[in-house]
Amino acid sequence: MYGHVNNVTYYAYFDTAVNAYLAAQGALDIGGGEVIGLVVETGCAFFAPVAFPEALQVGVRVAKLGRSSVRYELAVFQEDSGEAAAQGHFVHVYVDRVSRRPVKLPPVLRAALEVLSVD
Repeated sequence: MYGHVNNVTYYAYFDTAVNAYLAAQGALDIGGGEVIGLVVETGCAFFAPVAFPEALQVGVRVAKLGRSSVRYELAVFQEDSGEAAAQGHFVHVYVDRVSRRPVKLPPVLRAALEVLSVD
């Protein structure tokens, strides 16, 4: 309606980029895994509009890797652009699916996240 992708959509881009990466690494079973990530903090800054159906790329890095939590930093780029249209972050706390209590990151998950870590 406004000629650009609505700001809430960027959060879906962030979530999709992280979960797609972790699933591809065999580190996350969204439907049946014992451990799931809950978003406890998020933020985004917008620099340039993007519009549907533009091709976009999302860069992901891990800024902080804790015992049970991860801070992701992300950037959305228009195809072939070296400047971010938006930059954001979110924090996942990984919890037991049933009890919803924080758990230590499983080794396969920690290994996949360490690859993206800038610590």
